[in-house]
Parts: sequence; structure tokens; C-alpha cells
Amino acid sequence: MKEALLFECKDEETKEVVCKLCNHYCKISNNNSGICRVRFNHDGKLFSYSYGKVDGVAIDPIEKKPFYHFKPKAKVLSFGTPGCNFKCANCQNSYLSQSIKVKPEFLLFQEVVPPENIVKLAEKYKVDGISYTYSEPTIFFEYARDVIWNCKNNDATKDLVHMFVSNGYFSKEMLEIVKTENLLDAINIDLKFFDDQKYLKITGGHLRPVLESIEKVLALGIHLEVINLVIPGENDDDESFKNIANFISKLSKDIPLHFSRFYPQYKMTEKPPTPYSTLIRAKEIATSFGLNYVYIGNTDIQNAENTYCPKCKFLVVERKRYITNVNYVIENGKAKCPKCSEILPIVV
Repeated sequence: MKEALLFECKDEETKEVVCKLCNHYCKISNNNSGICRVRFNHDGKLFSYSYGKVDGVAIDPIEKKPFYHFKPKAKVLSFGTPGCNFKCANCQNSYLSQSIKVKPEFLLFQEVVPPENIVKLAEKYKVDGISYTYSEPTIFFEYARDVIWNCKNNDATKDLVHMFVSNGYFSKEMLEIVKTENLLDAINIDLKFFDDQKYLKITGGHLRPVLESIEKVLALGIHLEVINLVIPGENDDDESFKNIANFISKLSKDIPLHFSRFYPQYKMTEKPPTPYSTLIRAKEIATSFGLNYVYIGNTDIQNAENTYCPKCKFLVVERKRYITNVNYVIENGKAKCPKCSEILPIVV
């Protein structure tokens, strides 16, 4: 275990602490844990029990995360750790994120992987970056931070990019560290619903903090992409698509928005996969709000993952699942359409 970065002891007598890592701001009494079940209060100090308990290590194409406008064709090292600050009924990685809440003692038996071992893996496989994913990276922030700094201090990995695939429920205090230490290059935020009651019922969180996180990440200049998993009967109505598209379009019409197909998972096995027609409608609605880059994921819909120049409609990036062909040109570090010379919002 490792002492947490962001907490405050509120009462020296009772030893109650407040965790300031995510937007739950859990008040944790002595010898108890927060909502994520992997951060424990011992005598007025908060500790991360998931530190270094690495799982799901894989080498992935960056498009799998999904990042479509950040380092196309890059190869990234991916991993997560047990636990999550959400309780999503549709979680596709529930074995990692949720099972630890039932039997947290399992954390004690998992081997700790030192941060420098992750760096060695990244160096060995010559990856372009590291993706902190599968479970919510916010709750293993101390470990992710140590991995990042170990990378920065190693000549072979100092230029790697680092990205969070997140539910966006991190605290302003955590994001301040990210900003001050320049830790992250890209964040993909899952905007699950545009309804606070749905958020609370299905995830245990609230809508507003996620919207604020999207706004803050964009303001910091960290590359941002947004994904919405379309679940039949939960967030597949036109009003939901309009609300999401309207919110994003007011921030920037160049933010990539991914509508992803739902498959039965975890506590939602009774629901059918999302119909293709629903996803196509979602894209049409988002495009009608002026969004330039709207994608459909987890399907075989033709051209649904391609990137087209918003000015002349030339195919600048062709994607078929995780096979990517780049057709743009690079001039002065910028991606440009070879047909009309439009500068594209793609980090190359």
C-alpha cells in the first residue's frame, strides 16, 4: 500500500479523513474505506491499497482506447488496477473494477508491480505511449503518477505520451496536479448519460461533475475525446443525443465524439445490443449540431470510423476496426488535408 496524495484529516480525535481524489469527496471514518473500496483510512492517514496491483497488461493500437485524433497508428501499453469509484451496471471490465468491492481482502494477496517495471515493459516493446485504462485511472492516480515520472526520468521513455481513459469523475485537486506537473497528454471521458438520475442510478455518480471535467480538460489544452455508450432503453432517445451534441458543440465543434455500441454485460445481460439504426441516428443528430467529427464504434458499419476533412470531405484517415490508414500530410508539425490544405485537429 502507499499513502495517498490527496486527503485531509478532519478530526484528530476520531481520525476521520476526507479523500479529495475524486468528486465523491468521501468522508472516511477510521479503519474504513471509500466508495472505491481500495483507499483505506488508518489512524487518520489515507492509503491506496491498489497501488501497483496491475492487471490487464496489453499492447494495443491507440484507436482501441478510442483515440482517433491523437497520434494515429500509435502503439500503447495498457493496464489498470482493481476497483472503481463508479458501480456501472453495464461495466465491461467488472471483474477488475467491481469484484474487489465484494472481497477487498483479495488486494492483500496480489503482487505489487513497481513503477519501474512498467517503464521496462514500455521500453522493451518500444511503445509510443501508456494508456491508463480498463478500471478508472483516477483511483490509482498515485501509481500512474509514479509510472509517468519514471518514464520521464528514463532516456528511452522520456518522450512517451500518457493518456487516461476515464469516467471524468476526478476532483479539481487531482486535475491541478495533472496541470502543474504536466502529467497527461490526452484524456478520453465517458459521458454516460445526460440525465442526473440515470447517472446516480446506474453509476452512483452525478452528471454535473463529469460535464465540468470535460470543460476543464479542454481549457487546460489536454487532448480530449468524448465517448457515449448507447444503451437500449437508457440513453438511446433523440433527446439524449441532442443534449450531448448541444453541450459539446458549444465547447468546440472539433471535439471527437464517439457513439459506441452496447453489448450485454455484467448486470445488464437482459438488454439487447444497440441496433445499428440507433447509432446511425445518433451520429446524424450530432452532425446536425455542427460537430465535425462524430464516430460510431464497436460495429461493422461502413465508413463509421473514418475521418473526413470538414471542408472538402476528403478521406483523411481510414479505419477498419483497428487497421488505420493515414491520408493527411504533415507540415510544420500539423496535419493537413492534402486536397484543400485545411489544418486538421489531429495530434500527430
